[in-house]
Amino acid sequence: MDIFSFYMPTRLFFGNGAVRKLAKARLPEGCGLIITGGTSTTRLGYVNRVADVLRQAGHETAVYNKVQPNPTIEGVRECAALCRAAHISFIVGLGGGSSIDTAKAAAVMATNDGDWWDYVYGGTGGGKRIANAGLPVVAIPTTAGTGTEADPFTVITNGEEKIGGGGEKCFPAISVVDPDFMMTVPPHLTAYQGFDAFFHAAEGYIARTASPMSDMFALRAVELIGRSLATAVHDGGDREARAEVALANTLAGFVETLSSCTGEHAIEHALSAFHPALPHGAGLIMISRAYWSRFAEVSGDRMAALARALGRTGATGAADFLAALSGLQKRCGVHQLRLSGYGVRPEDFGKIADNAAATMGGLFRADPRPLSREEIIGILADSYQ
Repeated sequence: MDIFSFYMPTRLFFGNGAVRKLAKARLPEGCGLIITGGTSTTRLGYVNRVADVLRQAGHETAVYNKVQPNPTIEGVRECAALCRAAHISFIVGLGGGSSIDTAKAAAVMATNDGDWWDYVYGGTGGGKRIANAGLPVVAIPTTAGTGTEADPFTVITNGEEKIGGGGEKCFPAISVVDPDFMMTVPPHLTAYQGFDAFFHAAEGYIARTASPMSDMFALRAVELIGRSLATAVHDGGDREARAEVALANTLAGFVETLSSCTGEHAIEHALSAFHPALPHGAGLIMISRAYWSRFAEVSGDRMAALARALGRTGATGAADFLAALSGLQKRCGVHQLRLSGYGVRPEDFGKIADNAAATMGGLFRADPRPLSREEIIGILADSYQ
């Protein structure tokens, strides 16, 4: 058995009402900065609920609420400057992965020299080592998709580069996964986010970096999503389904920590870098069947195991997984998504493939076998219409 390691320094609180645990959590004295995006977290009262719980623990808070759905380097810089100017002691990332990823990157920038992009590998990133621990981060996801509450990574967009970065200094200090904060996510976003979590787990299972421990988390996450995602999509008020998808998302974050995403994520990051209005999970759904079919011959046994986790008890090969994947997408109402619906143009397929390789080429090295540039273009073409 190959050597593997698992380092997870985050204290995790999970369950309905878990946000109350923050009242007794160990955080540095002083003011916290709540980083969030849009209007929903404020309109639904989540910002006030978090601020009230922290106030019980003696912490005042400031709020930054301008995070974009695909978080940008400009937003990270603004938050880091605010942290330094206001002498912020800790950061709360409240919202989807964009808010938490912004919080992680800003926390590092607040305590290290230079710019976040100096610490990014790939593309025009500087590839520097993060020297100092960042400000403590509290991650409170309001969506079940990225798993960023359970991993040390961020995904930040800088122009036409959307690159994952981070390292062990980017783990949250505390993560609070409270499914009560996820009950109002609209059906289509529930589906997109759920499939993002699904592919974190499934990619980590077929990746060359998989280990016995990542396999355990991956199969359980896939099982929970197969059982409950469609229910959460069609009945958002089903607390049990929401909780199971939330748990699957956190387990998939463990998979990201232990194993790796694969080229599927690299391709989608390039797509949404060029088309910021394309939701990440929707992009993954669009390219998934074409991507996964490329590994039928080399990963048939692993794909069969994923199919069995999705409920196909007699699955024996890759075809069973592809059928189970299509069935889950149909039950969630996302099976007809195509790249042509988001302004992606066939003449740009080569540019997208080159961007994926240049910015996140390391993920392709985790694929079960190498994909050529022509094959990546073929995946995009097969997913177009």
